[in-house]
Amino acid sequence: MGSESEKGREEEEEEEEDIVCLDESFFVNDDYQLTTFTFGSNVLELYCLQSASTDFDLTGQLVWPGAMLMNGYLSDNADILQGCSVLEFGSGVGITGVLCSRFCRKVVFTDHNDEVLKILKKNIELHEHSSPSAELEAAKLEWGNTDHLGEILQKHSDGFDLILGADICFQQSSVPLLFDSVEQLLRIRGHGNCKFILAYVSRARQMDSAILKEGSQHGMLMNEVPGTRCTVGNLEGVIFEITLI
Repeated sequence: MGSESEKGREEEEEEEEDIVCLDESFFVNDDYQLTTFTFGSNVLELYCLQSASTDFDLTGQLVWPGAMLMNGYLSDNADILQGCSVLEFGSGVGITGVLCSRFCRKVVFTDHNDEVLKILKKNIELHEHSSPSAELEAAKLEWGNTDHLGEILQKHSDGFDLILGADICFQQSSVPLLFDSVEQLLRIRGHGNCKFILAYVSRARQMDSAILKEGSQHGMLMNEVPGTRCTVGNLEGVIFEITLI
């Protein structure tokens, strides 16, 4: 019996030796490069990755096709930004919010991932000097998290003129939470006084249906902006303007 027990312990020790414990930094790529983007007459420089991290949750380190679609639309229609207050969902590296800072009086960039928030804050600091009249702020916001949203609204109790989201619909399970948060923000200002601009990129038919369904269930009108449906990064993209019914 003793020899069998010793043999069992030896096997357990061998199994433990086979377990490789990786620090979380193994999954994080922070090789950011200063990259130039041009939207009409607006030239932006931001730090971002050229390829994705191994961690799916770090998609915000890249500039995605929907952000290019959103920024092209906003650059062509900058009058809708003039003097506005804006909150952006899923800001990532901040390319859309930085463009908005050229025209808006206030931009609140948000993301749920702490690693992404680091590079987001770095890019905000990079552009604060070029937008001295705009109030720029980065905040943690996980969709559906009432505490996170509550902290933001304590500072900005009058809400926002515009809510933005560019290429943020990846996981179907997160869509109801997104629309919960959007509805809460829209209702602060009331009907007609705030709208959600969504740059949507179609990657799955189920997701196409999901966003329309959630909009309807949350009492929202999903208006496709005429002339915005186009191909972005070999995918179909479109701009929606979303308001309370």
